[in-house]
Amino acid sequence: MFKGIPRLNKSEKGDFLTEKITRQELAENNGKNGKPAYIAFQGKVYDVTESSFWIDGDHLGQHEAGKDLTEELEMAPHREETLARVKLVGELV
Repeated sequence: MFKGIPRLNKSEKGDFLTEKITRQELAENNGKNGKPAYIAFQGKVYDVTESSFWIDGDHLGQHEAGKDLTEELEMAPHREETLARVKLVGELV
């Protein structure tokens, strides 16, 4: 393997994921103090930093970044289709 080139990991569905993100790393990337805003859903981690619906790690007072939102989003009016609009960062491990 070439040095300096990140290894791509393949998910069960065949998607290429560039990183494995721990729960600690997810919690640290909560959108506060200049950190990116990451959320997890069904084992995948997404970067919602650039989304106008996520300001400083907060989604309209309903959800906070830095967390696994799988259970919370079960009741949300939108799910995977909305996450297709944001950057997939990697896999939650």
